[in-house]
Amino acid sequence: MTHIEHIGDATLILGDCMDAMRDMPDKAFDLAIVDPPYGIGVNMENLGRRAGEIKKYTSKEWDNKTPDLQYFSELSRASKNQIIWGGNCFPLPPKYGWIVWNKDISGDVPFSQAELAWTSFNQAVSVFNLRVQTIDEPRIHPTQKPVALYKWLLSKYAKPGETILDTHGGSGSSVVACLDMGYSITWIEKDEDYFNAALKRIADAYAQPRLFDDKELVAQQKELSLEDDV
Repeated sequence: MTHIEHIGDATLILGDCMDAMRDMPDKAFDLAIVDPPYGIGVNMENLGRRAGEIKKYTSKEWDNKTPDLQYFSELSRASKNQIIWGGNCFPLPPKYGWIVWNKDISGDVPFSQAELAWTSFNQAVSVFNLRVQTIDEPRIHPTQKPVALYKWLLSKYAKPGETILDTHGGSGSSVVACLDMGYSITWIEKDEDYFNAALKRIADAYAQPRLFDDKELVAQQKELSLEDDV
């Protein structure tokens, strides 16, 4: 059963993304930034994401298989452009504009030192450098990505006023970034435990005082984008 919450310009949906997307008009969103299951059974392991940290997560089966082709078809129909984390795990068409998150991990570790995202943009490969040991955020999901990563994606791939879609919400980092930068986002998560934990995280972040309100921040972004075009 679908449940919907609203925080600022964020619409948070507890439900299956396939059910939600079926009701969306064609190209309803300007940009989808998604992180689907990679199909590697990540919840079956203890994950150490920072130096000295090994955290056990409740065993769930959401990462046991990848989405089917219908998911990617619906995602492409409902959004104008897409950024898909784990794109190297999925049968996606060739594109130039891959994104690399260089985690700058030190030492011998049993997990990837970088992550790849497929994009629908035909442009040069982009690299985002952020050392995982320096990330200081409460962790509520085993594959949680940092807010700073989403802010970088928005600043580079989204224009002020564009609408964002996240079909596999997880920890809610995308929402925290969108609300802080003045973007409207529709966020979907089907696991009730993750949904409730992310809802609290998003509400707490939104309650924090900001230097600028959303409209002023969007106006500043627009000015910066115009300067870049000169």
